[in-house]
Amino acid sequence: LTASLDLSLQRMHLDYVDIFYAHRWDPNTNLRETAEALDLLVRQGKTLYVGVSNYTAEQTAAIAQIFDELHTPFIGNQVSYNMLNREAETTGLLDVLDAHHAGLIAYGPLAEGLLTDRYLDGIPADFPLHRTNSFIADNREAYVAKLNALNAIAQQRGQTLAQLAMAWLLRDPRVPSIVIGASSVEHLLDNVRVADNMTLSAEELAAIESILND
Repeated sequence: LTASLDLSLQRMHLDYVDIFYAHRWDPNTNLRETAEALDLLVRQGKTLYVGVSNYTAEQTAAIAQIFDELHTPFIGNQVSYNMLNREAETTGLLDVLDAHHAGLIAYGPLAEGLLTDRYLDGIPADFPLHRTNSFIADNREAYVAKLNALNAIAQQRGQTLAQLAMAWLLRDPRVPSIVIGASSVEHLLDNVRVADNMTLSAEELAAIESILND
C-alpha cells in the first residue's frame, strides 16, 4: 500500500491525494496491519482520507472498528450499487457504514450501461454482462420491461433513465458519491445534469420500488 501510493504520487506530481482506497479484502494479511498501514499514510500527510473497496458488510465492520480505535478518517466503502443490484441493502452494508459515520461510494451506478435508453428495445444475447449483473442473464425480457417502466417515470420528470438512476442513488444520505464513467464530454455533461432534478417524491419512490420488486 505504501509503495503503491508513493509511486502514484510521483507519477501524478502530487504531495498527497484526497482519498486512498484499499481495493480488495486481503485474506493473507492481518486486518489490523492493513488498517494501521492506511492510518500511517494519513499521518504522513500522503492522503487526507482512507477508504476500502469491495469489502463485505462483515469485513467493513471489522476494519471500521479498528479505524475507530485509531481515529483514522475513514470515509467509506466503494462497491457496486444501482437500481438493479441492491446487494448493499440486503447484506446490511449500508447500515454498517452508517453506524461508523461512513458512506457507500457507488460504482456502476448505471449497471454498466443497462440503466440507459440504449437497451429499451432489448438486451442483446451477446451483451457482456458484468459479474455484478450476472443475475439478469436468464431473465432479460423481464428486465427490459423494468427498464421501460423506469424510463417512463424518468420522462415524466424530464430526465433520462440514466439521470433518474443516479438521482435514485444520491437520494440516500448514506451514498455521498457515485463513480460515473463517460465516453465523451457530451456524455459526461449529460450525467452531471442529474443535479438539475434530484428530488424524488414519495409517490415516485413507491412507483420505482414497485417496478424493481415486480
